[in-house]
Amino acid sequence: MTEHVAVVLAAGGSRRLGGKPKQLIQRDGEPLVHRALRLARATSPRRLVLVVGARATQIAASARAPDVQVVRNGDWREGLASSVRAARDALAQDAAGATQCLLLACDQPALEVPHLQALLNAAAQAPSGCAGTVHGARIGIPAVVTLARLLQAQPQGDAGLREVLNALPPDQVGQLHAPDLLLDLDTPPDLLEAARRGWIDAQI
Repeated sequence: MTEHVAVVLAAGGSRRLGGKPKQLIQRDGEPLVHRALRLARATSPRRLVLVVGARATQIAASARAPDVQVVRNGDWREGLASSVRAARDALAQDAAGATQCLLLACDQPALEVPHLQALLNAAAQAPSGCAGTVHGARIGIPAVVTLARLLQAQPQGDAGLREVLNALPPDQVGQLHAPDLLLDLDTPPDLLEAARRGWIDAQI
């Protein structure tokens, strides 16, 4: 078992959804941001971090819990990498003795705890200490990276840590296939498909 922190990235502005905050879309009556935190919490992290940006007050309030540290990303319009940098800076101050970081978003409504646990297990066995989810020809989040690698990262744009993960030799990083996680909530058709599959509540 790894000694890890967990970071839920929830700062996006949901631009392609017309501004409807994907973080507050519900599955079984539970906002997705709250669900992502619950799944992350189930992996027993040493520290649980929520990165917010757009609608920061509203989203943080919907996910308020004693064990959640909220980090505000004032540069959220720059893309996912800005949220990774915000998490990096917070963890540079206090990583609670952890050696690895589990990163996940709240817009993959098919995500379940076993996948997160499998990522942690794969990272523990990988020579690089990292593991990611296969998205076509690339590796992305949810993912696990060593804290040392995260603290050195300088991600840019909307790639998050994808470039870091994909720069590793393929045989050095754990790779998990999870086709259901290819559906994230970026557009109205994504919402319709996720609702059809029962992964989010029907949209009114």
